Amino acid sequence: MGDNVRLRHFGDCARLVRDTCNPTDVPPLTPYIGLEHIPENDLHLSDYGFAGDVASTKTKFKKEDILFGKLRPYFRKVIIAPFDGVCSTDIWVVRAKKEVDQKYLFYWMASHEFVDQATQGSEGTKMPRAKWEYISRFEQPVPSLPEQHFIAEVLGALDDKIELNRRMNATLESMARAVFKAWFVDSEEAKGWKVGILEELADLNPEAWSNKSAPSQVEYIDLSNTKWGTIEETIIYSWKDAPSRARRILRPGDTILGTVRPGNGSYALITRKGLTGSTGFAVLRPKSVAYREYVYLATTSKENIEWFAHLADGAAYPAIRPEIVISSEIARPPDEILEKFSTIAKPLMDKIASNDEQSRTLAALRDALLPRLMRGEVRIAPS
Repeated sequence: MGDNVRLRHFGDCARLVRDTCNPTDVPPLTPYIGLEHIPENDLHLSDYGFAGDVASTKTKFKKEDILFGKLRPYFRKVIIAPFDGVCSTDIWVVRAKKEVDQKYLFYWMASHEFVDQATQGSEGTKMPRAKWEYISRFEQPVPSLPEQHFIAEVLGALDDKIELNRRMNATLESMARAVFKAWFVDSEEAKGWKVGILEELADLNPEAWSNKSAPSQVEYIDLSNTKWGTIEETIIYSWKDAPSRARRILRPGDTILGTVRPGNGSYALITRKGLTGSTGFAVLRPKSVAYREYVYLATTSKENIEWFAHLADGAAYPAIRPEIVISSEIARPPDEILEKFSTIAKPLMDKIASNDEQSRTLAALRDALLPRLMRGEVRIAPS
C-alpha cells in the first residue's frame, strides 16, 4: 500500500444524517424522494414526488448528500441528491467527514462490494435492512484527498456522459412523439382515414420459449426494469434458474408493454437481439418493417397508457389482458403514409438505441473500474 493510501473504517469517513421530521413540519411542495424514485443499479434519480403526498416521517437532506436505500440494499439504489428535500426513512442520508471527498464517498457506497457488505449485515428476512453500525466497521484503502478528487472526476465523467445520453434520448423521443401527433392525431388528413385496430399492423405475443426450445441461458427483462421507453437493466440467468415468467421471445422492432399496472409506463421498443421478456408484457411485433415506429408510438401514446390504466382491474395487481392492447383503436393511414413516417421517425429511434448501447458500455466500464479504484488495485492521480 502506497504512502498516500491508508486503511480507514467507513464510519470514520462518513456521517449518517438523522434529521427526521413529521409530515406536518414540511411544506407540502417540498421535493420528496422514496425508494420508488431511485432505479436499481443506475446511480441516478428517475423521478420524485412531493412531501404533501406522503403521510409519514421523513428525513431531510441537502443537495449533494448521498441517498442510499437501506431497505433490501442488494437493489443498489444510491444517488447524489440533485436538490434539497426530504426522503423516506428507508433511505440513508450520508455526508463525507473531514479529508474525504463527497463524490468519492458516493462511488464507495455505489460499489458492488459495499452493497454486498451492506446486504450481509442486514437484519430481517422478507424486508432486510442494512445496519449502519455494521457497515461502519468495514475497512478499505483510502487514498489522499487529491487522488480521491481525481477518482471521482474519472468515474463522474462516465456518469455525466450517461446522463447526457439519457437527456438526449428524452428529447429525441419527444420529437418522435410530436411528429406522430402532428401526422396522425392533429392532421386534417387523418380525419379522412378509417379507424382500425393495432392487430391490423402487429402480431401479439408471437413467440415463447418452452422447456424444450429454451437456450441454456437467457438475458431477461422484467416490468420493474422497464420504465417509460427505457430498459434500465437486464439480468442473465441460466435457464434452470430463470424466473418462471421468463418466456416471451423478443426480436428487434418489437414493442413491449407491461400489462400489470399499465399506468406505470413499463414499455419499450426492442432494438437488440437475444432478449427474453416477462409474460407480464404484451409483445407487439410489426407485420412490416415500415410499421415499427407507428406501432410503438401508437401503443405507448399518453392517451393509450391512460386508457389501459383505466381498464386495469384487480385490487392488489390491477392488470389488463394482452388482447385489450392489440385491439386498441388507431387511425389507419395508407401504407405509403406509414412508410413516409418511418423514414422520419426511424433515425430518431435508431439514435436513441445507439445512445442506449453506448450508455450500457459506459456503465459496464464504470462498474468494472469502480471496485479496482476503491481497493487501490488501480492507482490514478493528476499529472
